[in-house]
Amino acid sequence: MGGPAFAQADPQTLADIRAELGQLSAEFNSLKSELVQSGASGGGLGGGSALERMDAMEAELARLTARAEEIELRLSRVVTDGTNRLGDLEFRLCEVTPGCDIASIGTTPPLGGDVGGAAAPQPLPSPDAVVIEDPSVPATGGAELAIGEQADFDRAQAVLGQGDFRTAADLFATFTQSYPGSPLSQEAQFGRGEALSQLGDTANAARAYLEAFSGNPDGPFAAESLLKLGESLGKLGQTPEACVTLAEVGVRYPGSISATQAQVAMQAYQCQ
Repeated sequence: MGGPAFAQADPQTLADIRAELGQLSAEFNSLKSELVQSGASGGGLGGGSALERMDAMEAELARLTARAEEIELRLSRVVTDGTNRLGDLEFRLCEVTPGCDIASIGTTPPLGGDVGGAAAPQPLPSPDAVVIEDPSVPATGGAELAIGEQADFDRAQAVLGQGDFRTAADLFATFTQSYPGSPLSQEAQFGRGEALSQLGDTANAARAYLEAFSGNPDGPFAAESLLKLGESLGKLGQTPEACVTLAEVGVRYPGSISATQAQVAMQAYQCQ
C-alpha cells in the first residue's frame, strides 16, 4: 500500500478539505485493520514502518480537521455579518417607504440560505457517463416549473416590455407570491424592481432589488440586482450605504459588467 498523498498547498475550498479528509480516513482505517490482522503492531520492523505511516496520516488528519473548522468559522462570520447588513438595509428602506410598517419586516433570513450544516458531498459522475437532457424541460437550472408558472412569468415580462410598468410590477409581485421558491423568482424580483424604478417608486424598487440579490447571491441576476440596489440607495440620498453596496459589487463579482458600472456610479457619488 502506498503512502498518503499529502497536499502540496492549502486546500482552496471546504469541499476539497472534506474530500481529502475522507480519503485519508479511509486509508488510515485500512492500514489500521491491516496491522491488526497481521499482528504488525507488535513492534516488528514492518510494523514500525507502518506505524510511522499511521502517525503521519493521523497528523495530517488533525491538520485538515483544524483547517476545515477554521474555514467553517470564517464562513459563519461572513454569513452573520452579511445577514446583519441586509437586515439594516431592509430597516432603512422601510423608513423611507411610505406606509411601510417597521414591525412587519420580520427576521432577515441567513445570507445564502441555511448554512447551519453543509450538505454531504455528492459523488462525481463518471467521465464516460452520457447525460441525455429532456428537451421538453425548460432551462431553469434543473428545477421543474409548476403548471402555468412559465406563462405567468412571460406575461409579466411582456407587459414590462410594453411599458405598462404599474401592471408589470403587480404581475411580478403576484408571481413571487404565487410561486415561492421558483427558479424564476430572482428574475421576477429584478423585473419588479425595474418596473417600480420606471414609475419613480425608488424605495420599493430598492426593496425589490434587495430581495432579488439576497434570495440568491450566486444567481444570474445577483450582480445587477446589487448594482441597482446601490444606485437606488444613492437616489434616496443614502450615499454612505450606496457606496458600501456599490463597492460590494466589485468584491463579489470582479470583472463583471456590473462591477464596471458600479465603479462609474461610485465616482458619481464621490465614494471614498
